[in-house]
Amino acid sequence: MTEPRWIIHLPTTLTSQDAAADLAAALARSLGHVDVVDFGETTLSEEDAQHLRHRVWCDHRLPEAGRCGLRDGHAGSCRATELR
Repeated sequence: MTEPRWIIHLPTTLTSQDAAADLAAALARSLGHVDVVDFGETTLSEEDAQHLRHRVWCDHRLPEAGRCGLRDGHAGSCRATELR
């Protein structure tokens, strides 16, 4: 049996989903060297609707390992890239 993973909820004062996604991308770029954080699994929710979460990045697994680094709902083919 594996140990449970823990989630850190980080409230902001931002008022748009796009601004929150941009902040998540900035945090991923800034803290990407911290290997205990899985930025690819980042989700967003409204403060009063935390049960309704929105993915920041595409979750498609790539054949060469890893996952797509583009924003969720992106146009075109999935590809490996830094989370942005």
